[in-house]
Amino acid sequence: MSKKILAILSEYGYWGIELVAPLTKLEEAGYTVEFITPTGKKAEALPPSYDTTYIDPPLGIAVTTPQAAEMVKAFEASNRLDERINMSEIIPERPYFSVPNFLREFEKYFADVKVAQEKLTEEYAALLVVGGSGPIIDMVNNQRVHDIILAFYKKNMPIGAICYGVAPLVFARDFNERISIIRGKHVTGHCIEYDYHDGTGFLHTDLNMGPPPYCLEYILADAVGPEGQYHGNFGKETSVIVDYPFITARSLQCAFEFGDQFVAVLDQGVKRYGW
Repeated sequence: MSKKILAILSEYGYWGIELVAPLTKLEEAGYTVEFITPTGKKAEALPPSYDTTYIDPPLGIAVTTPQAAEMVKAFEASNRLDERINMSEIIPERPYFSVPNFLREFEKYFADVKVAQEKLTEEYAALLVVGGSGPIIDMVNNQRVHDIILAFYKKNMPIGAICYGVAPLVFARDFNERISIIRGKHVTGHCIEYDYHDGTGFLHTDLNMGPPPYCLEYILADAVGPEGQYHGNFGKETSVIVDYPFITARSLQCAFEFGDQFVAVLDQGVKRYGW
């Protein structure tokens, strides 16, 4: 089995420890993590994710520990993210229905995306989808992100997602069947009690979205359907759920446990955890 993991990162800011903690756990287990961004721009950690004085509004406490801050600062100071894959160069874009010669273009898209998906699943053992507010802009409803997720899903390979990195799983669907791949599954993600009322921010823009444009809990609960279940675990310090092939985590507080369970899935064949 390949010892390489592919990590998808937003170009509008990722939450530092939601990458660095699972990255550390995976590397300690002998895996190499490589990075991909939507258009090839360098990903950067959101400043609050390495600021120990930042008070999370819904929780009313500082959520970045000194340990997490130092780990994220050290990672950001390294050159690790200087090398990354440009998603737009390896995953084709689905054509508009209005383009000339649509049917031939559509057929070509499916043929090309199949080749790209095969290459990814031959090279990498699993997929990591990192959270933070940035994914709201350039990952959640990104067809190329969906096609990468589908590549691993179709091969029954592990897919780990944390916080708002879980949201793309809702929208990753076979184009013809259009049913979420998490239907019937047990998952976790940002619960409504943790959502902002205002101030959802991003890097490289002055946009203040206010609250997130969707309630992640609601879209996850709807996507899993009556056969599955969303687990918010509100009041519990962490919430990590394994329902293979998915490893999902609620938020930054879960980052280390998320990493542990990611490794357990890869190395010990764990199929169920947390429910």
